[in-house]
Amino acid sequence: MKVILLKNIRDDNTDLLMRAVLKLNTEEECYKFFEDLCTISELKSMSQRMGVARMLDENCVYTDIAAATGASTATISRVNKCLNYGSDGYRLALDRLKEDKQ
Repeated sequence: MKVILLKNIRDDNTDLLMRAVLKLNTEEECYKFFEDLCTISELKSMSQRMGVARMLDENCVYTDIAAATGASTATISRVNKCLNYGSDGYRLALDRLKEDKQ
């Protein structure tokens, strides 16, 4: 597994944020935390990218993804790049979500 520590984002506050997310136990707790943490626009952008990642993982084509999610082709390309060449964060999350379905 490749681990990329981005020096320009990793700091004490980012570490605190990651530890805080790990302390959340339920979907409801996550909703409460992210509602306080993010603007509606930020949350919608992140959730859109997660939906794009799911659809890419299901081998959907860009036009179908754009139609279903409202994401631009630039966003879809960026998520696709992360899925294929990124830090495996999307892959880890998607695989764990699949485990939950089984």
